[in-house]
Amino acid sequence: MRFLADLPDTDVEWLDALAVEQGVSRAELVRRAVAAYRADALGDAVDNAFGIWKERDDIGDGLKYQRRLRGKRE
Repeated sequence: MRFLADLPDTDVEWLDALAVEQGVSRAELVRRAVAAYRADALGDAVDNAFGIWKERDDIGDGLKYQRRLRGKRE
């Protein structure tokens, strides 16, 4: 479904820059934002985020990854 929404120019410029950075359309960013807001409003954010990094192959063992990150801060 299409709809019309008025946004400040600065927000549109920010969305356009982010869209280029992420290689997606402005509309896709808005869809993602609405989905995230809806999940948060419904209290499903934790359920929706569970396993979000399961396809990442650059992390390896989760505990070792956490220790690596924490070691950089300490």
